[in-house]
Amino acid sequence: MTAGQHTLREIMSQPEVWATALAVVDPDDPQLRSLLASGAFDRVIVTGCGSTYYLALTAASLLRQAGCHALACPASELLLHPNSVCLPGQRYLLLSVSRSGSTTETVRAQETFKAYARSPVLAVTCDSGSPLASDADVVIAIDGAQENSVAQTRSFSSMAVAVQQLAALVGGRDLGASRKLPATCRHLLERYGDLAQSLGENSNIAKFFFLGSGALYGIACEAMLKMKEMSLSYSEAYHTLEFRHGPMSMVGADSLVIGLISPDAARHEGRVLQEMAAMGATVLAIGPELGEYQHQVILPVDLPTWCMPILYLPALQLLAYHRAIFNGCDPDQPHQLSAVISLDDI
Repeated sequence: MTAGQHTLREIMSQPEVWATALAVVDPDDPQLRSLLASGAFDRVIVTGCGSTYYLALTAASLLRQAGCHALACPASELLLHPNSVCLPGQRYLLLSVSRSGSTTETVRAQETFKAYARSPVLAVTCDSGSPLASDADVVIAIDGAQENSVAQTRSFSSMAVAVQQLAALVGGRDLGASRKLPATCRHLLERYGDLAQSLGENSNIAKFFFLGSGALYGIACEAMLKMKEMSLSYSEAYHTLEFRHGPMSMVGADSLVIGLISPDAARHEGRVLQEMAAMGATVLAIGPELGEYQHQVILPVDLPTWCMPILYLPALQLLAYHRAIFNGCDPDQPHQLSAVISLDDI
């Protein structure tokens, strides 16, 4: 078996699976409409583990932009410290996110939430028959996004597409604006595959820094995790402007600094990348309407901002894949990891 064959296939299959994810979120579904109805809840808690916690960070930001009080927390925090997450007298909606729907911490956190807050649960998963789905009030399941690889790629992005749609639905936005996402994903994979490979195989790069703000911080964290899991490379993620406050001391000629440039903060975020380039780092900028950068992944300008976060990720998944192969790692089977964390004592 060729190392990384499943991972590469799963990354490249994302356009087709995203189309499925878009179809799964049905704005006319009566259960979903009732659950998301205005006034049905005061606050949303979004939870997951690992990759899906990073997805929760993005989801909570998008929900806040849609007008919700939303908080992201790791499932273990909700499980172990529910009184530090759920405020008395508030009506909550829990949004649980899990690829397998079987991760012990997420399943137990959902059970704890239902007992503690006595509030409804919306589960987003890639397994409609999982324990998480069975215990939820409403389920968004993208079964076709499941993977053979341990590291999440198309499962993460497909669930993120579904969550973007949910946030848009809450905010009363036109969901039809996201129809271009699958074709745009295909274009990005084809257009920037060579760039991802050349940077991944650059032996002068030893450290990877992923920077993002707002809804893009969770995407930056997920890209960091993919690089760490797949290739065992030094990899960190930060809020963009926070990078100046200490972490940039690690930057030098052996660094790749990747900036996820948001349209509404491009001037400030771009300045950080310019400063890192002046320190000798290789710089990759991702975003729409970029200025002049050493390396760029240019995103379309004809999509609303809420559609954009997941488009920053595909090229970075390819970057992690190529770095893994370059390092002699098998991204299908990352070192010391398994697809599902099952614990007997929780």
